Amino acid sequence: MRTLIAGLWLASTLAAGTALAQPAPFNEVGVTMGHWHLASRDVQANKKIFVGMGGMPITAGAAESVRFPGVLINLGLGNMPGSGGTVGSVVNHVGFIVNNVQEQVAKWKANGVAVLPGGNNRLDQAYVETPDGLRMEILEDKTQAMPIRNEHMHFSVPEADIAKMQAWYAKTFGGKAGNRNNAPVVDLPGVQLRFAKADKAQAPTKGRVLDHIGFDVKDLQAFIAKIEAEGIKLDEPYRENPTTGVAITYITDPWGTRIELVQRAPAS
Repeated sequence: MRTLIAGLWLASTLAAGTALAQPAPFNEVGVTMGHWHLASRDVQANKKIFVGMGGMPITAGAAESVRFPGVLINLGLGNMPGSGGTVGSVVNHVGFIVNNVQEQVAKWKANGVAVLPGGNNRLDQAYVETPDGLRMEILEDKTQAMPIRNEHMHFSVPEADIAKMQAWYAKTFGGKAGNRNNAPVVDLPGVQLRFAKADKAQAPTKGRVLDHIGFDVKDLQAFIAKIEAEGIKLDEPYRENPTTGVAITYITDPWGTRIELVQRAPAS
């Protein structure tokens, strides 16, 4: 019976997720949260975790992804597994928000997902960590209609760099700088960027389990012109797939976060 109930819950969650899993609308500079790209050691093991948490699995050829409201998680990066987790890198962890932590955690555990308790035994917080070290914070908003959605990304940099990093993300991506619980943040469509103190500079993301993050851009060539005028250099030339219409490039922030910029085809 427990297996049947868990299966019915997962099926209903995935069906609802289809309608809710579209990216947030673009902001004034044409940016919205896009994706995380994992260099998983075991793609299927990570897929099981995310699907167990209510994500919608997507398979396109050999590529495996899972979508949640607000973010697409690409699970593999060729045959290059990451060499380190998020803790110790400039992106310390990522975060979801759920409508009830204890209820969702019970469902996830029934689906085989290992869940760690919140700090100081908080009942409105939990953590999930993949075997290759992607750390995810789970927080609660009881007014939220959907079971789970992408909420935040937590950067870790030396204290002297926090204000600089906040300003860089606000300017580059048209985000709204502010504070949450007296800590600096930048709000972008689909995600809140948070900044915390590290004792020393952290490792770049490239080559770790969370190799890079991705923002969807409405007009990539116009956005490239904007950021190049601000002194930002591309890691790779702009390129477009003539078959799919998808265009991409990469940049790296001054603290080592690799960022993919993606203009998706209208049908995407």
